[in-house]
Amino acid sequence: QVQLVESGGGLVQTGGSLRLSCVASGRTLRLYRMGWFRQALGKEREFVAAIRWSTSSTSYSDAVKGRFTISRDNAKNTVYLQMNSLKPEDTAVYYCAAGPDVLGSEYNYWGQGTQVAVSS
Repeated sequence: QVQLVESGGGLVQTGGSLRLSCVASGRTLRLYRMGWFRQALGKEREFVAAIRWSTSSTSYSDAVKGRFTISRDNAKNTVYLQMNSLKPEDTAVYYCAAGPDVLGSEYNYWGQGTQVAVSS
């Protein structure tokens, strides 16, 4: 079992920054990959970024590449999403997720979500 708790959302103006945090609990976190997803009102949930806990290798969606950075802190069992140059279209509920670090596996643990709102 993995439990995830997100924090750090809020309201920010266009061009501003926010850092989301996801504290993970559970054993063998090094066997997981961690992801951030988002869901805007009336839209489907979409992938934002991911990081492999064991190697720290990362991946990003084209929509956020170059503006967002995902990272992890082993000592704190925490994954971060640093969001810079925010745009109104980044407004969404952001979810942290965890899944086995195995090719083709899905994310099967999810946090409760944190709201990010970017004003124009």
